[in-house]
Amino acid sequence: MVLPLNQLSASEIACGVASGRFTAEAVTRACLDRVEERDTQVRAWAFIDPELALKQARAVDQAANKGVLAGVPLGIKDIIDTFEMPTDMGSPIYRNNRTFADASSVALARRAGAVILGKTITCEFAGLTPNVTRNPHNLEHTPGGSSSGSAAAVADFMCTVAYGTQTGGSVLRPASFNGAVGYKPTYNLIPRGGMKFAAESRDTIGLIGRSVDDVDLVGSVLIARPLAPRRDGAPKIGLCRTYLWDTALPESKHAVEDAARRFAAAGAEIVDVALPDSFSALQEARTVVNPVERAKALAHEWNTHRALISAGLTRQVEEGLSIPHDRYIASLKRIKQCRDQVPDVFGDCDILLAPAVTGEAPKGLDYTGDTRFQEFWTALHTPTITLPGYKGPNGLPIGIQLAGRLYEDELLLSCARWCAERLA
Repeated sequence: MVLPLNQLSASEIACGVASGRFTAEAVTRACLDRVEERDTQVRAWAFIDPELALKQARAVDQAANKGVLAGVPLGIKDIIDTFEMPTDMGSPIYRNNRTFADASSVALARRAGAVILGKTITCEFAGLTPNVTRNPHNLEHTPGGSSSGSAAAVADFMCTVAYGTQTGGSVLRPASFNGAVGYKPTYNLIPRGGMKFAAESRDTIGLIGRSVDDVDLVGSVLIARPLAPRRDGAPKIGLCRTYLWDTALPESKHAVEDAARRFAAAGAEIVDVALPDSFSALQEARTVVNPVERAKALAHEWNTHRALISAGLTRQVEEGLSIPHDRYIASLKRIKQCRDQVPDVFGDCDILLAPAVTGEAPKGLDYTGDTRFQEFWTALHTPTITLPGYKGPNGLPIGIQLAGRLYEDELLLSCARWCAERLA
């Protein structure tokens, strides 16, 4: 079966454009047609200018050296700067805000031949206040947040890959809720210049795509690393239910345990891995670190446009301003102590398998879902990825989460590719 151009993988698009089998303009038009057909319902895009997107595509088609990402259409979360498009950050404070330069991550993708299709909707300043995006699998359910538009756009075939950011769980949770692959690299591997911080010690730019290969390809460009190699043998996988296991709904528990059975049947060695008791302090530490760093990140907005900040974010800033410095430092130290224990947690496992989310996407648009199953891995700075393959009681997607060691992103992606093939 021949897929429409907007449903092709990133590598299929790049190879097709580079070889002349089809043009970047044709791919872009297919994506724009899908946006026109669906976005009045899904509402994934904060800004999209068809002529600007087509202009970029034509430039790729005319270039002698088309680049590794030739014609690949990208969505950019709307807290990441783009010089040709506004960066509104989900806030009325920044409506039609224009910047002089692309964020580093955007500039690198442009240089590699990608088409920056548009800006995807985010929750206010990448926080917890929901925006207007809906889950394309069921419009009455949340797409998750804060990378809501990025996940919905990819899942609904409006673009091939989209940028997200994760402070707590804002890449993996929406990816899981929308049936996509969400990849959060090791902290700070993708350059963060030109993004609006939420909590600077945690904020990580990540990628949402429809396959491991797609996020690997785009990630290799942004991180300047080789593509993750294919595995010859099965990995050793630590089954890590985490201290939050009792809060997971049956559909999420089933996904993890069934995935472990499938991987074992395919030859993987599965061992139980328990987190140290000290890791339970990560949740409390987040309630200190995030408000303090959020208050610092929004210092200008608090000084000049306080009335335009939502009630929920206002409470978080006020809380952050009230937390003593020594308590903040103590929380950072607790996180660092846990981070230092991660090698011992892994032992000789290649990766860990854990729940990605509490359950399927909640009904309604006023709550973007529980962040806890993603956020402590974010605090630990380890790379993580969510793979689709399961459904909840309402037929909505459920993902599993794989975690890797710090800076061993290629190993995580290689293992994730192996695992995804066993879930297909």
